[in-house]
Amino acid sequence: MSSPHLLPLLLSALLLCPIPLRSQPAAPSPTPQCSLNFSALGPFLAPPLPADDASRCGLATQAVALLLSLHLAATSSFVLPAGAASCLSPLRAALPFPLPPSACGLAGLDALLAAPGCGNVSTLADFDARVPPASRQDIGASCDRDLSAVPDCTACTTALSKAAAAYLLPGSPNAGSNNSVTGCVQYPPIYAGARASPRGPADPATAYCLFLLKANPPQSGSSGAAPWVYGVAFGSLAAVLLLAAAAGSCYVVRRRRARAAGAALAADTRSKRSQAMESISASTTLVKFTYDEIKAATDGFSRESIIGRGGFGNVYRGVLRDGAEVAVKRFKNCSAAGDAAFAHEVEVVASVRHVNLVALRGYCIATTEREGHQRMIICDLMHNGSLHDHLFGAGECQMAWPLRQRIAVGMARGLAYLHRGAQPAIIHRDIKASNILLDDEFEAKVADFGLAKFAPEGMTHVSTRVAGTLGYVAPEYALYGQLTEKSDVYSFGVVLLELLSGKRAFISLGEGQSFVLTDWAWSLVRRGRTVEVIQEGMVEPGPNEVMEKYVLVGALCTHPQLHARPTMEQALKILEADSAPSPLIIPERPIPVVANLAEIERSASSSGSGQLFSPSGFRSFIHANEDAALASPNET
Repeated sequence: MSSPHLLPLLLSALLLCPIPLRSQPAAPSPTPQCSLNFSALGPFLAPPLPADDASRCGLATQAVALLLSLHLAATSSFVLPAGAASCLSPLRAALPFPLPPSACGLAGLDALLAAPGCGNVSTLADFDARVPPASRQDIGASCDRDLSAVPDCTACTTALSKAAAAYLLPGSPNAGSNNSVTGCVQYPPIYAGARASPRGPADPATAYCLFLLKANPPQSGSSGAAPWVYGVAFGSLAAVLLLAAAAGSCYVVRRRRARAAGAALAADTRSKRSQAMESISASTTLVKFTYDEIKAATDGFSRESIIGRGGFGNVYRGVLRDGAEVAVKRFKNCSAAGDAAFAHEVEVVASVRHVNLVALRGYCIATTEREGHQRMIICDLMHNGSLHDHLFGAGECQMAWPLRQRIAVGMARGLAYLHRGAQPAIIHRDIKASNILLDDEFEAKVADFGLAKFAPEGMTHVSTRVAGTLGYVAPEYALYGQLTEKSDVYSFGVVLLELLSGKRAFISLGEGQSFVLTDWAWSLVRRGRTVEVIQEGMVEPGPNEVMEKYVLVGALCTHPQLHARPTMEQALKILEADSAPSPLIIPERPIPVVANLAEIERSASSSGSGQLFSPSGFRSFIHANEDAALASPNET
């Protein structure tokens, strides 16, 4: 066979029986890219954008929740694929503003992108296994609708809060041991946006209701003459008017100047008022009631409709046209400065939604000839009034232990959400018995956010003018204006001791003497007589060890030293636990600043050395049980 015919045969053989080549190491597989759809954030990032770091951090966190909801709808997974590249860089690229690490804690934001963090719940199947069908049906019935109307949005978020509190938050049945308040509060809105909302999480009404993301319309282009043309025209007109005024008599000039000054003052007042009012309309979708509607609902603001009084004004009971019973908080002496406070309270209450926080139904702003400027906040009516009414109203408090226990846990859950679930965190500043409202089922609702302060992440404390109520204010806040989340913890501890003992936080006895509940309770605790703090003759008392644990939490939360107090999340876990930590360590208290000479001498003699303090600064009191003696001084 000739050589030209051999070449095709050899090529065919090589194709059929390829010669094995030396094996090469496999190329590493590329890292999966971030699977979040950042383009969905476009409608929510139009001007005006937040200018301060705290607001930017809040917007970024809520944007992540929206993206995770979209991811859940597409993949049935709350978390991103294992080994995927970090989504933090594309998130920062998608946002039209920088995220300083000091404001948001970018490591925490990166962790949130990887997994919101709620125990072992990572897929839709895990969520369905944790939350029973009845609760999921409630979410579907409440959220499967257009959420642009405030009542519909409120019904949806209430269903989500109930699901989180009952099945996801620490201490709830079947909750994982490593659940966190922050993560588990985010899961129900992520779930509702992906599974319950008919329009999906990116729908403007859904995004605002579930994630507080407001879709701003695109800026429309200007038309007609250029702005400088109007500037020249108005400038020329002003010059003509100025020349005409100069040509007049001195008398006319003086009159016009006086009128101009009065008009400027009135315009400035209107401007401040309108700015404050416009901020409400721009940041909320609450119902704006008319003055006539509220006046009719409260029977003309009659005396018989008053259900509460305060420094701000009165609270009225009202019935709307649809039969809904509401509480109307009517501010008095409204001014431009008052409008700022009013707008602040509306924005704070509208920005938080939790089963243990009072929900805002709407507001009313009006100006009448007889009544002047009217500013009102409308909330759902709490038929059982306030905790103060039950503790210190007519007659002796008759609440049984299970009811007191339920109220205590509800208060703790509401405050834990404000401190850890809200973005940015909120310090209430005025926790007291009269600001704890009780619904038909005696579920505690934290109310009255008129003094609340936002606490941007990364700030150790806020220096501010002291506000609050005597007997409930933390020492470091009262003395130095140092406001932290631990200030609310102190106030919570005072209310908890009031709830357990039935005694008021502070009573003036005259002649420079006073009764301070926290000092009295501590005096019993340190002598091993903890249960004696509980109100004598309580109906249906609970087990001694459980009641004792609640007293110890109250004593620990009201410790005078800031760093000795637990966080609200820690206090909540202790209250919800089946048993108290053993032993529960409570640092010894320093001598009160109002101590008399006998108390100082007694404290010095009890130290064993004639000194007020040990070299370490203070001693620790370790509570094991009622029969345990005080621990000997030791260094901490």
